[in-house]
Amino acid sequence: MNTVRTVFVALGVAVLAAGLIGASARSMPPSAPTLDPGTKLGDNPGNVRASEVLVPAKGDQLAEFSGGCFWGVEDEFRQVPGVVATAVGFTGGHIANPSYELVCTHTTGHAETCLIEFNPSKVTYKALLKKFWEIHDPTTVDQQGPDYGNSYRSAIWTFSDEQVKEAKASLAEDQKKESGPIVTTIEKAPPFYLAEDYHQQYDEKTGRHFCPTNRPTTSPGG
Repeated sequence: MNTVRTVFVALGVAVLAAGLIGASARSMPPSAPTLDPGTKLGDNPGNVRASEVLVPAKGDQLAEFSGGCFWGVEDEFRQVPGVVATAVGFTGGHIANPSYELVCTHTTGHAETCLIEFNPSKVTYKALLKKFWEIHDPTTVDQQGPDYGNSYRSAIWTFSDEQVKEAKASLAEDQKKESGPIVTTIEKAPPFYLAEDYHQQYDEKTGRHFCPTNRPTTSPGG
């Protein structure tokens, strides 16, 4: 009888211990998910999601480029060390808050644009300009790869007189390498209208690359 009682007591202790361990495990917060390196960049450059007035974090700067399908342009710049955050949207048109469908009619004057926030101590604006020339063909009017229309035009949108100066110098330098005249415009950045959420970091979300560039030495963007 004592042996039986001892076995039941031992079983009871084991069950109680298992319950306490299970409760403890359930009360512990789940570990943070492991993020793919490509997803660590932000998607709110200049706090664009909260305000129409773009304000980068202290020490950061902004840049804007249009060079064809914004999926691919954004994906290329998100690979650049020193880029803090990116988003895609529309600039340069004559109506406010256009939808993607409306911009695709090529009647609003907007260009598909990538807005970039970057840390100038890690990557210079000059380096971003160099990347811009490398990932698209600046000699084609309103066209990149299979995409036609003024929303796919080549443009640099500037945020300061210094950026204007650097952009013009960079254009002149790249012109020496091109077989035709560069048609890229350099303009003061107008209002930036954020594109719909499904466009943001499209390549990163899907792993698919739909927007080839005209650069044979550059892998297609998305």
